[in-house]
Amino acid sequence: MTFRVDCHVKVLNDRVVERAKQAGLDALVYAPHFTRLPEIRERAATYSDDELLVVPAREVFTGTWRNRKHVLAVGLEEPVPDFIPLETAMAEFERQNATVLVPHPTFANVSLEQSDFEAYAETVDALEIFNPKHFPMHNRRARTLGEAFSLPPITASYAHLPRTVGVAHTAFETAIESEADLVTALQDGVARRVVYENGLNRWATTAMELGHLVYENTWEKIDRLFLSGTEPTHPEHIAYGGRFDDVVVY
Repeated sequence: MTFRVDCHVKVLNDRVVERAKQAGLDALVYAPHFTRLPEIRERAATYSDDELLVVPAREVFTGTWRNRKHVLAVGLEEPVPDFIPLETAMAEFERQNATVLVPHPTFANVSLEQSDFEAYAETVDALEIFNPKHFPMHNRRARTLGEAFSLPPITASYAHLPRTVGVAHTAFETAIESEADLVTALQDGVARRVVYENGLNRWATTAMELGHLVYENTWEKIDRLFLSGTEPTHPEHIAYGGRFDDVVVY
């Protein structure tokens, strides 16, 4: 049995679900930016049905502006904020026995580097070896890291735009019927294949997603930082009850 999972998407609506089903996917891992876990869980449940499982997850933004590290956690039971040190996030994931995935490794200044894998190889459950937003050199570098640290591979569309959903997925050789099943498959290193498009459609996807990345880091960031108030996932937000106030990095 093969179970096809797009291991990381940022968008979720009727169009995304329709596209996922047309692509033959069985599940999506939904991890939008700067959105608290309860809201992610509620939305994921709304869009899950007998044909498509939507698994809630958090891509936690750790570290300072100059040394940012993004880590994807699946199976969290309690919310973990952004803007905390990497070591704090990793300790919290381990405490909750969450699955730890590494998206876009060594990409730009927002990813885990080789030194981080040396420190946390035992905590990481899988590493993304193909991202359609990346150029071949980035994906080759990711593969090399995965092989060096014997980390199981995953891939994902990393879709910020609905049309990107399904251009890459991970095919697990096991039945997965729930979030818990996916967590177990990832933590146990279940056999899987990474599957992705690499023709003209892939490069059109890359161009559009990179264009969206520019938007994210210009107007959207200005709006988020200066116009919209405190981030819902900021450690000092009332929702976290002061648990992370002493480790806020900005």
